[in-house]
Amino acid sequence: MAALPRKIRIAVILQVALAGALVALGAFVASSWVRDRLVDDALAQEANHYWETRAVDPTHRAPQARLMRGYAVDRGGSASSLPAYLRGLPPGKHDLQSPALEVLVDERPEGRLYLTYPSERARELTLAMITAPVILAVLALVLSGWLTYRVARRLLAPMGWLASEVRNWDPRNPDVRGLAPDRLPPDADQETRELAGALHAMAERVRAFVARERDFTRDASHELRTPLTVIRVASDLLLGDPDMPQRSQRSLSRIQRAGRDMEAVIDAFLILARESDVAPQAEDFDVRAVVDEEVERVREGEKCPRPGVVLEVVQEAPLRLHAPPRVLGLMLGNLLDNACRFTEEGRIEVRIGHDRLEVRDTGIGMSAETIDRAFEPFYRADLESPQGKGMGLSIVRRLGERFGWPVTLESHPGRGTVATIRLG
Repeated sequence: MAALPRKIRIAVILQVALAGALVALGAFVASSWVRDRLVDDALAQEANHYWETRAVDPTHRAPQARLMRGYAVDRGGSASSLPAYLRGLPPGKHDLQSPALEVLVDERPEGRLYLTYPSERARELTLAMITAPVILAVLALVLSGWLTYRVARRLLAPMGWLASEVRNWDPRNPDVRGLAPDRLPPDADQETRELAGALHAMAERVRAFVARERDFTRDASHELRTPLTVIRVASDLLLGDPDMPQRSQRSLSRIQRAGRDMEAVIDAFLILARESDVAPQAEDFDVRAVVDEEVERVREGEKCPRPGVVLEVVQEAPLRLHAPPRVLGLMLGNLLDNACRFTEEGRIEVRIGHDRLEVRDTGIGMSAETIDRAFEPFYRADLESPQGKGMGLSIVRRLGERFGWPVTLESHPGRGTVATIRLG
């Protein structure tokens, strides 16, 4: 809101400046007209007075004042007594440049009357008459602009206060007490009070939502892991029984793998549900160790890799990171599961570079349209396939964005896919 009063101030200044310029232009035009009318009327009145007086007193002489001077020439008389600059002037009004004089040549049956008035004095009189109104007009404009600015600032002051209150909110725990009706400025208008009320209610809902999300993250971390731990421990004990039938052991192994997969999904969702400044514990680790762990998990599975598919790890350069290793494991695990799901023969390769981690496969590949939508939640290109729910790549993208590891896909139908996690 600080920019708004500044913009109003600039607008008022521009308005006053424009109006002042128009007043000055109008004064200039008016001064020319007033000067002409003022001198013309004065000369005409003096000429009429001279002829009226001469009709009564034929010996009356032409006016010889300090500024206005007159010269009379009787009908048929010689103009040799006139100053050189007046000789030859026809009847009418004249504006001489040298000397600078306003001249009226008034012709009557009795003769001619020449009246002169200094042009400079005429301009001074006109300026004196115009200056005062112009100054008053400019002062009125300035005063009007100042009052307009003060009124506008006063009207906007409650909105500025409201914006300041909202700007100081903590998004995770907005302090809504400042927008309570009893704490609003006394000069707040009805619109400001309605807006403050709406923001107050919204902040209350945001705070309640953040509290619910925080409680869910805390409770889910315990409540979801506890049954999985029980399942894992129980299945481990059963698998340790030497009398357990082979068929039951296979079923228990599937239960354990399903439990590990479910734990990975829960970990991913809990990480994404945490606030951005509450990240999993980071540590220094070798990326190869995380890759080997995830590759071993895939190899222990029943469906991945399939017969005829070779799963290998290629390390082009040593790579160590200071980050949460579990996050990288979740991202790589989802990419490996996706590669195994759509690769029926050929090879799956995990390549470790100096600033990236790549998962290459020779699977069915994806079209350009599929790549554009591959990271959308629940999107599946093959709706008839029962495998997958369309969440794996979405989780990978969201985790990558959260921890600054962008994920890209390159693929061609029938030639396979390359998924890249940039870690540099």
